[in-house]
Amino acid sequence: MELLPFSPAIDVANLTKRYDAVTALADVSFQVRAGEILGFLGPNGAGKTTALRILTGMLAPTAGTVRIDGLDVTEHPLEVRRRIGYLPEHVALYPELRVQEYLHYRACLKGIPRRARRERVRETLAQCGLADVARQLIGRLSKGYRQRVALADCLIAKPPILILDEPTVGLDPHQIRQTRELIKTLGRRATILLSTHILPEVEMLCHQIAIIDKGRIVAVDTPAELGQRLRGTQVVRVELRGEPAVIEPALKQLPGVARVTAQPRDDLPSGDGQARQAGGAAVFEVEAEQQHDLREAIFRLAVERQWALRELTQLRASLEEVFIHLTTREDDA
Repeated sequence: MELLPFSPAIDVANLTKRYDAVTALADVSFQVRAGEILGFLGPNGAGKTTALRILTGMLAPTAGTVRIDGLDVTEHPLEVRRRIGYLPEHVALYPELRVQEYLHYRACLKGIPRRARRERVRETLAQCGLADVARQLIGRLSKGYRQRVALADCLIAKPPILILDEPTVGLDPHQIRQTRELIKTLGRRATILLSTHILPEVEMLCHQIAIIDKGRIVAVDTPAELGQRLRGTQVVRVELRGEPAVIEPALKQLPGVARVTAQPRDDLPSGDGQARQAGGAAVFEVEAEQQHDLREAIFRLAVERQWALRELTQLRASLEEVFIHLTTREDDA
């Protein structure tokens, strides 16, 4: 997905929040540029909810600044809220209202002109998969449908910035998939800050990831770069059809190679040496110095030696590994 030129739609600088002797946030800084989806991750109690409440103007910071579309949240709270669609983790809805009535009411509060309200509500009902329950009482809806109503409320005014806290909580697998596709679509016209515990969701949707732990930002980068930084070296998995005793030393002679390790083939039973020999293919993990990308060199070597190349994959640490590593370190690490 192509991003717009750099322009921080969300700019958080040296944000600090204290409650008496407890520091919930300590010198937190990050930016989200226009058109970007940023995943905001952290364990329970890390300070995510506090940060989101400050970003949306619901809570005042002790120190630091938050700017939304260039506007300071504390100086221009109403203008900032007009630019934000906020989906909190726990949403308070009106159970006695019908879905359609509730969205009309919210559209009115958000300043959508009367002549445009009906069409905007209709569009949002369709967008969030609520058309079939538009006339039902919110109090009689399942948890998943109530979550969709809350998301519809978040989108009704077409805000340029969306802050979504656990948007897929309570949804079934089919609804989760639909919501992910909706977020991906919304990311083409809006800036999104997505807070979630579902790590595959972040890997699929987000351009950048900010990880917070104990009130401090411990990493901000792309998913790929975070994985690469954890490994510390470039690692390529390669499967070639040929004689392993010939392939391995040839790989070791490539410039920048630090280590070559033979790996079992996934498609063969463990320890099945006869089947492995009959297959005529070998799998290796090739580790290189950080600045070397070995994929082109391995491809050229396979062509020169006439080895059939069956797999060539650059390996990275998973987001789960990165998250665990960054949020379980000792304080003095």
